Formats: sequence, C-alpha cells, structure tokens
Amino acid sequence: MHEKLVGFDGPGFVEDLLGWYAQEKRDLPWRHTRDPYCIWVSESMLQQTRVDTVIPYYQAFLQAFPTVQALAEAPVEAVLKQWEGLGFYSRARNLHKAAAQVVACHGGKMPMQYEDMRALAGVGEYTAGAVMSIAYGMRVPAVDGNVLRVMSRLLNWQEDIMKPPVRAAFRQALGELLPGEQAMPDFTQAMMELGALICTPKSPACLVCPVRGHCRAQHADVQESLPVKAAPRKPRDINMAVVLAFKGDAVLVRRRAQEGLLGGLYEFPFVEGDGDKNPLAAWGLEGAYLCDLGDKKHVFTHLVWHMHAQQWHVTGGQAPQGYAFASAKELGELPIPTAMAHWRKIAMALLEEGKI
Repeated sequence: MHEKLVGFDGPGFVEDLLGWYAQEKRDLPWRHTRDPYCIWVSESMLQQTRVDTVIPYYQAFLQAFPTVQALAEAPVEAVLKQWEGLGFYSRARNLHKAAAQVVACHGGKMPMQYEDMRALAGVGEYTAGAVMSIAYGMRVPAVDGNVLRVMSRLLNWQEDIMKPPVRAAFRQALGELLPGEQAMPDFTQAMMELGALICTPKSPACLVCPVRGHCRAQHADVQESLPVKAAPRKPRDINMAVVLAFKGDAVLVRRRAQEGLLGGLYEFPFVEGDGDKNPLAAWGLEGAYLCDLGDKKHVFTHLVWHMHAQQWHVTGGQAPQGYAFASAKELGELPIPTAMAHWRKIAMALLEEGKI
C-alpha cells in the first residue's frame, strides 16, 4: 500500500463518490456513449477548455467527422477549421495524425489496449487512461488537473504537483483506489466532476462535498493552500505590427509552419516591433501605407501578443512562397486563430465594402 493511503478508507471514499455522482452528474453529450472515438475527441477538446465551450465544438466535430476513418481521410485544413476558436491547435493536428495511425495500424478501429492508445500522436497518460477506463472499464488511472487537486486535498499531499516524480506517485496512489471494471467509467468521470464542481481551485465547497469525511486537508483546514505547485512563469510580451495588405479584391495571408504555435493556421503577416518601416519590401511587394486599424491584445499561455494593425495598398509584386491573396469568401473559409479573428472581421468588412 502507498504510504499516503495508510489509514485512508478507500472503499468508503469510492462508495460515497459514486453515490454522489449518480445523483448529481451533469448531462453532457459524451456521457451518453462508450464509443472510444467520441470519448477521445471529447477528452482532447476538454484539455484546458471549459465544458460549456466544448459542447458545440464536440457536436459539430462529430457531425463533420463521425468516425475515425472520416477524420483520417479529411484534409488537415478542414480539421483545423472545425477547431477554429478552441485554441491549442496542436490538439487538432495530433487528432488528425493519430486518426491516420489508427487506420494504418489498427484497421480503423480504436485501440483496446492502453499501450496502443498511448502510442498515438498527442495521447499522453491522462488521455489514454480516460479513454481506456471510460470506454472499456479498464482499471487504469486518469490523472488530470482536477484529479491532482482532489487527491492532494484528500490525502493532504504537501508536495509540488508539477514535479514528475510527485505526479507518478499520485498515479500510483490513485491506482490503488480504483474500483472494479464495472464501476470504472463512472469513477473516472466522478473524480473529474468532483474537481470541476466541488473541489474547485479557489474556495472549494467543502460543506457540500460528498467525500468531506474522508478529506484530510479539510480536517486540517488547509484545503485552500493545496495543491502545492510552483508559480508559473510570467508570459513574454511581444509587440507586433499586423499588416492587412490589400490588392484588388483580396488581402494578403500566410500559412504558419505545421509545427509550433498555431501550426498550420493562416494569419495576416506581421512584423515584430512598432512597424515604422515598410513591411511589404521584405515580402517582395510594393505598396503604400493607408491608415492604422487599431490595437488588440491576445494572451497565450506563455506569450502576450500586443498587436497594432495597419492597412496597406499593394501596387506591385507577387506574393512569395507561403503567402497568398485571399478573397473575402476564401478568408471566411480559412482556418484562422482566435488571435487574428478580430483582424479578419475588419479585413472582410473592408473587402465587402470596397474600402481598400
């Protein structure tokens, strides 16, 4: 037995948790299926994203790509377009890559073994554990941020949860609490639900918690100081001039590299700094500055873009490789990140009104 579980009433905790979940669980679309593909899609979308935001994306995504085969056969641009606005676009690219792996290596059927699921692109320990336990009832732990928080408070775990050895210890301890296969789908979702609704990051609702009697942190009145984790790094600020360069009835766009931040998405080209020089020359274009279009800030996990947009009129030259001039219709169909959505609205309005 893990040392943290000595004296802990594991069976009683599981019984109380599952009883609460049966009565109080939210009616969410991915809880009406045991299809591993659907569960995989939902778990990929839910990472670092609110449930209310995910629901319409989940439904639209499955309507567009109802099977793993359909996802594998779709162009990556179509997948990114369906994902537009959810952020963390590497999740969408990895889903697409992994779907191709499933078709190539598993005959188009989702893996039934944890190791095979774990081997898919972008699938980590948590996602593999969630899919295997919910879809198949497999007795494997699924440890996300909610579960780390719940476990740290239940066991009054005073160690930094950001350290890999500590996370591994959490997985080991949770593994010893897992119920039988029949109860596993509900147990995995109940742990997430408890963290989402009751054992929240700030001001946990201890008075109505169904497992309050088992919680060592609550007994010691230290629940709000847990979990322990190092302070995050301050995001890096980047000032940039976003260039809306119009030529005829189209505007200049470029596609980002497949790997890295916002990989594979389209954007309006930009230059770092205040944009006090002619940016078109660097792209082999000629033109004239028309006016400023305002400012906008977008916050990523590790970056903050401070954007100042400019309108330019292109008078000569050809778009270089990786760049293209897009019409208003094409601009609406391209997968564009949320960071650039404001400028797309402005560009489309200017194109449709002919004010270019």
